[in-house]
Amino acid sequence: MNTFADPLNHAVLVGADRTATVCGDVRHTFRELWTRCRQLGGLLDRLGIERGERVAIWADNSHQYVEVYSAVPAHGRTVVPLNTRHSEPELVYALNDSGARILLTDRDPGKLADCVEHVIQIPDEFESLLAESEEVELGVGVVESDLAGLFYTGGTTGASKGVMLTHRNLIANTFHWMSLIPHQSSDSMLVMAPLFHAAGSNAVLANIWTTGKQVMLPVFSGAGALDLIEAEACTGSIGVPTMISAIVEEQMARPRKTDSMNWLAHGGSPIATQLLRRVHEAIPSAELVEVYGATELSPLATVFRHEETLFEDDRIRSAGPPVLGVSIEILAEDGSPLPLGEVGEVVVRGANVMKGYWNKPEQTAEAILDGGYWTGDLGYMNEEGYVYLVDRSKDMIVSGGENVYSTEVEEVLYRHPDVLEAAVFGVPDEKWGEAVYAAVHLRPGTEGVSSEDLVAFCRESLGGYKVPKGIDLHDDVLPKSGPGKFLKRSLRAPFWEGRDRAVN
Repeated sequence: MNTFADPLNHAVLVGADRTATVCGDVRHTFRELWTRCRQLGGLLDRLGIERGERVAIWADNSHQYVEVYSAVPAHGRTVVPLNTRHSEPELVYALNDSGARILLTDRDPGKLADCVEHVIQIPDEFESLLAESEEVELGVGVVESDLAGLFYTGGTTGASKGVMLTHRNLIANTFHWMSLIPHQSSDSMLVMAPLFHAAGSNAVLANIWTTGKQVMLPVFSGAGALDLIEAEACTGSIGVPTMISAIVEEQMARPRKTDSMNWLAHGGSPIATQLLRRVHEAIPSAELVEVYGATELSPLATVFRHEETLFEDDRIRSAGPPVLGVSIEILAEDGSPLPLGEVGEVVVRGANVMKGYWNKPEQTAEAILDGGYWTGDLGYMNEEGYVYLVDRSKDMIVSGGENVYSTEVEEVLYRHPDVLEAAVFGVPDEKWGEAVYAAVHLRPGTEGVSSEDLVAFCRESLGGYKVPKGIDLHDDVLPKSGPGKFLKRSLRAPFWEGRDRAVN
């Protein structure tokens, strides 16, 4: 198996003078990318960052992000991509939990500066330090079992979890992706999904390996995406459904030249068939591809190709079949396999399954049993191996492609002195797929506390997408089961009435 050094070394061997990255007015060849990645190793050595130590990056998409993501693991360190949508307390937790010694960022670090030894500003300080650094050979002493990335995702106990992905995990999933979506040197990939997500960075190694061009979109907008597709003759891209919708609306209103697009992939949450029809109408040259997975899976589990040919087929409601090299089972709670068509938990096995959660052995043991990752998604499989998702076994909400665990929000609500009971769940949302919603029972005698007050209270501690869209105040205690657990399904039910599945 290979490490992150291999695609870089291969690219400079077979396509040194081809364009590797486009970021605004800056273009780099693969020779320049390779050189800059080698210099980054020299910079890490100068700063005394040892093998296995963590390097965090908190920034928008850029050529520097691609370099950091590729080079830090190639030099035997671990990259920690931080979510730009997380709140300051969440980011502080991730930095302290990971033990990162360096933070590379394109914004004011604020309190984050107190968590690390070095803050390096992108682009100016990064560029000046890189220019002063000697080149260091890539991949020396690095093996496939080394930790390549630590990706922080929502935590079921209130605190985020660092998902440990090795070189083997990420490169295996790169090969899984490339086996289904062919990549070649003539490709021009629009990088519009944020690179801090495993899904956003999934195609980075594939494009380096095949010497395809990567075009950076720092901050997403439908107009910005289409402008780059036209200017750089982009051939493919991946985004969440809200991004795809924004592109379609802009293309319908102000058309650009998009016939270079060979494929357009979406993931993060289910997508409406009507939106897929509009995508096909707006960008008819593009094959429509759905991807499903999780950060813990590096991130792909299924890839559903040519959705544009199946609008009238029942399979359009599915997430597609497993990717090559990955197996999926539908299991009962006791781990026994279920017949085709019967609903159970989706369990994934393959070289892409994470090493575990950073410093969380108990939660790792709960998520990985006998080598299989229990996704928390409930679904069934048809006779052709297509996976259909119908609900979630974990209290997780997916809003705009971001995972929100209900316990994270509940923990914040319980900090409010007037909240006696709080239950958080997902409700349908036309734009984001799902939105966070809460039911709250206030302490007896409480006066003057409104839903708006509680929403504002949550906003102080949570990233914007985790803040409840609405909060219902209940005069009576919230409904509970015999053992005393909140009956969230009954709280959710009115919002999902008339739908054929309880995820959106």
